[in-house]
Amino acid sequence: MKHCLNTTPLLASRIHSPMRMTTSLLAFALTVSASGITVPPPIPDRPESLVFTPLRFEPPSAAEYRHTLPCGLTVFLAPSTELPLIDLSITFKGGSYLESADEIGLAGMTGALLRTGGTTTVAPSEIDETIDFLASEVKIGIGLMNASASINCLKPNFDESLALLMDMLRNPRFDEAQLMLRKQEAVESMKQRNDDAEPILDREWSILLYGENHFESAEPTGASIASITPEKMRAFAARVFHPGNAIIAVSGDFDTAAMLAKLETAFASWPAGETVGDPPAPSSSFVPGVYHVQKDIPQGKVYIGGRAITRDDPDYFKFLVMNEILGGGGFTSRIMKSVRSDKGLAYSAGSNLSPRVWYPGEFRAQFQSKNATVAEAKATVFAEFDKMRAQLVSAEELDTAKKSFVETFPRTFESKPQMLNVFVADAMTKRDENYWRDYRANISSVTAEDVQAVAKKYLDPASMAIFIVGDWGTISNGDPAAPANRPKFSEDGTTHLPLRDPMTMQPMDVAAPASK
Repeated sequence: MKHCLNTTPLLASRIHSPMRMTTSLLAFALTVSASGITVPPPIPDRPESLVFTPLRFEPPSAAEYRHTLPCGLTVFLAPSTELPLIDLSITFKGGSYLESADEIGLAGMTGALLRTGGTTTVAPSEIDETIDFLASEVKIGIGLMNASASINCLKPNFDESLALLMDMLRNPRFDEAQLMLRKQEAVESMKQRNDDAEPILDREWSILLYGENHFESAEPTGASIASITPEKMRAFAARVFHPGNAIIAVSGDFDTAAMLAKLETAFASWPAGETVGDPPAPSSSFVPGVYHVQKDIPQGKVYIGGRAITRDDPDYFKFLVMNEILGGGGFTSRIMKSVRSDKGLAYSAGSNLSPRVWYPGEFRAQFQSKNATVAEAKATVFAEFDKMRAQLVSAEELDTAKKSFVETFPRTFESKPQMLNVFVADAMTKRDENYWRDYRANISSVTAEDVQAVAKKYLDPASMAIFIVGDWGTISNGDPAAPANRPKFSEDGTTHLPLRDPMTMQPMDVAAPASK
């Protein structure tokens, strides 16, 4: 105990003598430096004084990973010995855009049954048992524009897993019992279509943007689901799932030459069908205005926007940066700051730019706010549109927006499966091969004048639609606690749309809501 008491003052003196500590550390550093050992620089006093070396990253080139099988199939390979796993994915061009008007839902059902419906020689239950035994993950699905089939498995189980996947794709059973189960699930899901506001807003917004007959807004009905048969699914699968539509990507623990030989053996005997065409552009016209669907909920959900640009539009990079500043940048964006932080009108608010490859996609701002403050929140968003059009953005805003793209750019290629997915998507859509090489330079070259120019071009409220799902009586009246000149919605020019029957998707005969 006496020994401890004697050492405490010495310890305290060292702790409370910063000059002595600094001198000692300096002497130590000089001694280490003289010995030839590299000494890291001292830690700065403040975070702002931290200096980081510039990020050095060059995007990988797809050509370094691309191979062509003797049968003509394009394959991207990225071997890695980090884990004894192999990840294979096959992407097929073709999706629900190939459905006819009376068979909406066929694509999704076909993808589901390819996975769960068994093969001509293997029952559905045996498929699952085999996959479980192999400790593999097998997925098959069909989306709007592409279909995919994939396996993720242990290296020793790859051959058997690939053989099973090929059997599922080439020899599907489309089991009747599995089909009936899927139909029942689809019908039960349809019954809930009007339960929540967000699905209502999403489907009506898509109809407004692309037209009721476009595949992006098409919804299955009870009749279209009931009409699906194994014969229709077999025909649809044969149209999409064949080597003429496919690109393969494989990453993991394998030898390149051996993998190419395995893939050639697996695909050589599979006839390449006719490559499907590109998804069609909308044939309908977009009509700006105010649209509303009545739903008795405490908060109105709102989309504001319209059709925008294609992926390869010359304004693409300028629009990206403009949207990041306006509403895409989360808490650094203007819409979030003004609608949420400054006025407290919404918990979440922002904007999105979603270009399409073959036709213009969409730009939209969105928020949800109390019914009484929907009009004020809308006016606040419009004020940000006007400000973006009238004034140059600040140097700080521009720098933050551009850095958000440039400094997160390496994440695009952060794993080998993700990298190969980028290459496959680019090959499928014929993207310019210099796109990723020039990406950061194109972002960095955007100026404040560019941002203002695209804002003037695309942020015109007169060319936009406002779509609201909520209680119109409260929404149209505005906030009674606000000043007398509070923002309001005029009944003139507002189109009230009825809810759709969940099973037929036909409008139900419901009178427009009255203002309170």
